[in-house]
Amino acid sequence: MSRTVHCIKLGREAEGLPRPPIPGELGKKLYEQVSQEAWRGWVEHQTRLINEYRLVLSDAKSRRFLMEELEKYFFGGGDLAETGYTPPPSA
Repeated sequence: MSRTVHCIKLGREAEGLPRPPIPGELGKKLYEQVSQEAWRGWVEHQTRLINEYRLVLSDAKSRRFLMEELEKYFFGGGDLAETGYTPPPSA
């Protein structure tokens, strides 16, 4: 049986993550407050950040940058890093 959470990003009840997405306290917080749908949105945004900023994930500075962006994406605390992504127009 799937679990639901009140998603902090979507502002509504939605299907929760099956397990914490990262280790530690932040992973626990994400597990308790983030839906699968919102997490997919983060993964898409993270991919754009990695590509546009040419991040190397073996580099500690790059990983720190992504963790800071992850916290801002879900919990606020500043502006997100810009990407050149423009969504396609709605049909």
